[in-house]
This record gives sequence, structure tokens and C-alpha cells, in this order.
Amino acid sequence: MHEELLTIGRFARLCRLSIKQLRHYDETGLLAPVHVDANSGYRYYAPEQARDALTVALLREMDLPLAVIAQALAAEPESRARILRAERDRLAERISRDQARLEMLGRLAEGGLPGYEVTMGSEPERRLAVVRAVCAFEEIGETFGECVGRLLPVLGEEGIAWEPPLWGLYPLDLEERMEIAAGARTSQGEGTPGLEFRTLPGGPVAETVHIGPYAQLPLAYNALFAAVHERGLRPQAPVREVYLVGPTQAPQEEWTTRLIIPVQESPA
Repeated sequence: MHEELLTIGRFARLCRLSIKQLRHYDETGLLAPVHVDANSGYRYYAPEQARDALTVALLREMDLPLAVIAQALAAEPESRARILRAERDRLAERISRDQARLEMLGRLAEGGLPGYEVTMGSEPERRLAVVRAVCAFEEIGETFGECVGRLLPVLGEEGIAWEPPLWGLYPLDLEERMEIAAGARTSQGEGTPGLEFRTLPGGPVAETVHIGPYAQLPLAYNALFAAVHERGLRPQAPVREVYLVGPTQAPQEEWTTRLIIPVQESPA
């Protein structure tokens, strides 16, 4: 039998992998040798395993998790394609986030922290029709879009008049999973299925305006929270975003977002 099989060294050279990698793939159950000598413990591989070994190496080079690679190798072609498409979409999303971070770093490198004008003011009480959802931080943009996609059709179908622009409500603490909401100002629609209503209390706020892509909103929040703490104030939830100019109205360089943080005096 050994004459038909390859030692781990020969198989590693055939697949352009290291012996250490092959041992790791065996230990994790990703690619097991077809035979292990009971006395010596030597691993032996079949030549037809080379395709799987090369595929594993290629997918690891793309930073796919070992668990996903194992699923892909065990799946039928149609399921394998679906698994890989899902990983492609996740990679594209990660690249998009990294590109946004790269642009922010470039902006900081060129001009330092941008100067946002933070003003203190007072907000009136506002009543919003809202749709809520729970998501991870990196899913906020997509999830907010889904909330808007649920909110606006209900308002339209029920003939509920609302006053633009749209509002976003967010927690103070960016936890692993958090609740966010998309809202529209309206005095109508109480009891409408699919809608909740939330009254935002009036009171003192700190606010600023961000012009540019949503991915650069952290720059504005940096200035806003710094101003709040420098004044000895306590921020209150929810943080409010008001989308004055959005994706359907202008290119992203002109998107205009009002950021509002309710505040209280800190106890003496």
C-alpha cells in the first residue's frame, strides 16, 4: 500500500505546502492522511488528495476560516459555490470598511482632526414612527437601510403623512449587539401594524453637522463627544442622526447629517 501512497514530505513538495501546514490540517480535521503507520506514526497521502490540499492552501491564502474551508470541501458543487459566494460577499464588505478607514486616515494625515463646530442648544419634543432592529456595529448601515425599507412602505400604504428628513436612533455604547431604529416625524398612525411610536423628550443637546460619507461619521462623533466631556456634561441616549441630504439626493461628498446628543449637567 505504501508504494501507492506519498510520504508527508513528498506530498508537501507536490502541493507546495510545508509539512507543518499538513500536520495542522490533519490535527484540525481539514485534510487527514489516508494512512498513518501504527508503529512509526508516519502520515501517508494519496496523489488524488493533492487537489484538496492545493484548494485548502489557496483558500487559506485568502484568509478564509478553517471551518468554512472544511464546509466547502465537504459540500456538493452547488453548495460549495454558495458557501464561497457568501465568503466573497463578506470579503467585499470588509474591503469596503477598510477603504473607508483608509480614507479617514488619509484625511487625518493631511489635515489632522477636522474642525467641527459643536453647538449647544435645545431640542423640542418630537414624536417619531419607528422601526427597530438589532445588529452588530459593522452591520449598522445595512440594517438601518432595512429598517427604512420597512418603515416607508407602511407609511405610504397607510397614507400616513410624515415630515422629512429621516431620523436614526442609536445607543451611546457601541456593544457587540445593539438596537437601532429608523424614524420619521408624524402625528398620525397610532396603532398601525408594523409601526412603533417613540417620543423623544425635549431638552438641552450638543450637536454638529457632518458633510461627507457616512463612513467618516466617526470623525464628527469624535469632536462631538469631546466637546460634551470638555464641558462637563453627561451624554444621554439615544444618539440621534438626522439625514438632511442623503444618497438619493446628492453624491456622497455632499451627504449632510446632523448629529445630536442629549446632555445633562454632571452632578457636582
